[in-house]
Amino acid sequence: MPKNPKQTSAKAAKAASKVLRDGRTSKASKTAAGSALAQSPKRRGR
Repeated sequence: MPKNPKQTSAKAAKAASKVLRDGRTSKASKTAAGSALAQSPKRRGR
């Protein structure tokens, strides 16, 4: 399977993380945020 070179920016990943942690967001919002985080570069050294 070919790799997708596109990645979510750090700013977008941070916003997506906030959506997932907020209990008041809809399921569709959480699905989109999860998808964005899945495409973000992995953080190492933490």
